[in-house]
Amino acid sequence: MKLRLLALAALLPLGLFAQEKSPWAHSGLTGINFSQTSFTNWSEGGENNIASNVYLNGSLNYKKDKTAWTNDLSANYGLNYTTDNGWRKNIDNLNLASKYGRQFSEKLYYAGLLDVKTQMGHGYNYGAQKTLISKFATPAYINLSVGIDYKPNDKVAIYYSPVAGKMTLVADSALVFTQRFGVDEGKYIRTQLGSTLKVNANYVLMDGKLTLKSAADFFTAYDDSFGNVDVNWDVLVGLNLTKLITLTFQSTLKYDDDVKNIKDGVVHGAKVQFKEILGLGISYKF
Repeated sequence: MKLRLLALAALLPLGLFAQEKSPWAHSGLTGINFSQTSFTNWSEGGENNIASNVYLNGSLNYKKDKTAWTNDLSANYGLNYTTDNGWRKNIDNLNLASKYGRQFSEKLYYAGLLDVKTQMGHGYNYGAQKTLISKFATPAYINLSVGIDYKPNDKVAIYYSPVAGKMTLVADSALVFTQRFGVDEGKYIRTQLGSTLKVNANYVLMDGKLTLKSAADFFTAYDDSFGNVDVNWDVLVGLNLTKLITLTFQSTLKYDDDVKNIKDGVVHGAKVQFKEILGLGISYKF
């Protein structure tokens, strides 16, 4: 009888631990998309091509008592092959956001945010000759701020900071003279103080078959350009056609008043930048 009581006493903490809900939660979508087109004696013309991209979009979040810590990673890399031009990059981004908050009312948190945006591979301008214009950490956009985070539910978060530092980094010494990214010629870093607004939405609909992720960032600097808003808006939509096959739509809309449009060596004013990719491929949801 004593042995049974001792065994029960030893197993009781394990049972309580197993029933305790973990403060950590994760979600994400990863996969590979591809397309292929081939022409043989096609009277209307066309160019043989192959396109493929690999993507990862995930979140790792911590919530316990009055503490909330969210971490979001978005990575995407794709190539396109044509018989005339060979392999060329068609999409490349690497974004990381980490936000730590302490709750002070039902839906409001004091919060600090670190946000980093860059790319993984080399980018080229294909004109008369192939010219390197970007690479990893060239550019890199780093935002550090403190503010208020509004969370009306577990799917939407709206963060505002009146004290936000934005740093634009050009790490490659060969590209510091291009003035392509708003950094002064010959400089590696540009820093700005301003305010920022970040809106995140993460929905899973249709019994888990449809995933919708949206992250929109807005920043204006406290200088002569105040009121000119820099925008970065990323959208991912994934529709599971089967357990493995997913139709995905990804887009990025950007506007940075400091990033001028350069065409044929002539510097023009800033313009809205937009890219989108629609793909069908194999995916895994976690």
